Amino acid sequence: MNHKKIRQIFLSFFKRKKHKILNSASIVAKKDYSLMFTNAGMNIFKDFFLGKKKSQDSRIANFQKCLRITGKHNDLFEVGKDTYHHTMFEMLGNWSFGDYFKKESIKWAWELLTEVYKIDKSNIYVTIFKGNKEDKLSFDRESFKYWNKKIDDSKILLFDKKHNFWEMGTTGPCGTCTEIHVDLRNEKEKFKIPGNNLVNKKHPLVIELWNIVFIQFFRKSDGTLVKLPTFHVDTGMGFERLCMVLQKKKSTYDTDIFTDLIKYIAQHTDQIYGVTETIDLAIRIIADHMRSVVFAIYDGIIPSNNKYGYVIRKILRRIIVTYYLTLKIKKPFLFKLVKPIICYIQNSHLNKSHLKYDLSTIIYDISTMILMEEKLFLKTIKLGINKLEKIIEKLRETKCNIIDGKIRKIIYWLYDTYGLPLEISQRIIYKRIPYPMII
Repeated sequence: MNHKKIRQIFLSFFKRKKHKILNSASIVAKKDYSLMFTNAGMNIFKDFFLGKKKSQDSRIANFQKCLRITGKHNDLFEVGKDTYHHTMFEMLGNWSFGDYFKKESIKWAWELLTEVYKIDKSNIYVTIFKGNKEDKLSFDRESFKYWNKKIDDSKILLFDKKHNFWEMGTTGPCGTCTEIHVDLRNEKEKFKIPGNNLVNKKHPLVIELWNIVFIQFFRKSDGTLVKLPTFHVDTGMGFERLCMVLQKKKSTYDTDIFTDLIKYIAQHTDQIYGVTETIDLAIRIIADHMRSVVFAIYDGIIPSNNKYGYVIRKILRRIIVTYYLTLKIKKPFLFKLVKPIICYIQNSHLNKSHLKYDLSTIIYDISTMILMEEKLFLKTIKLGINKLEKIIEKLRETKCNIIDGKIRKIIYWLYDTYGLPLEISQRIIYKRIPYPMII
């Protein structure tokens, strides 16, 4: 089942359940001054939850491009290390604004996953809120009742506020949630350790797939909770993780969302993916970060030194440092990866505002922009390294036994003055100066 079919099945399912289907909004949170980028599917519906606006449709289903690289939700440094974190990901969601609540949400989630997508029921675990004395909230008996009609109570796990109570912020709409987890391990591993012992333990193959939030309270400034006049449902299912489950893969990077892009990267860097973990890590970082960069530029962000553009430029430069240090590439190649990413976007996220441009024009414009960024930064690296090499020669002439705070000052001076990344300076120094150092 390819990614296009998986997405279409989700949207068609909720269309049959009388939901209005929406395309993804921009990855840039243009109308939300509390955010730079859309980092969750609920961002675009925030005003409905806050009561500032009323939705014309009480039932909505959508998929949303999300970017988690700033603020509270920042997965930048998790990328590549595991099999399921991404800076740019897609979220599938179904929403109820004062319409259905726990019964229908749980019933439809189970129906979609087990009857439509055919996920093995024995691999599914669910979590519910166990209560909180401070907030005077009891165990979520209602969710338990509906889940217990679908699944054995040994697979219904109780968790605290951290995992099963969702809040928009220190004040505002909030509520209990129920999460659906899937165990992707083989039978031998399952026999050794039951899946219910690994839920919410960051196991790479026992993963959270879908979070269903029941927004029924408002958190006041004094910390107390009051019930909302109307209850809402806010759900989010990770599209990459869903593809991982349905395509029976052990990593989201092995799904057809990423495989073509990873092949492109391997071809253009003369590497083989799947042999050396260090190389694999670098390729995963490049694949993930390039998707973030291209998706962002496609939605109108130009790499620059200001606000949104600065963040995108920072990600792009992190990719360049990765391929420069790990893959030993010294010339631009990222611009060659734009085509497969744009083709994916055009097939999955076509935005009507881009229809006036043909595919080749979009690919050319974004490729050119990225090529210029690569050339500029590689030139910066070359200039900085030349300066560093001269400094190292002078240090060698002094025949010091220990270089401590002085070298640290040099590294930061090169970064501040010439923009030479700290990682590159440190790598060169450790390699070129053979005596002990304190950095």
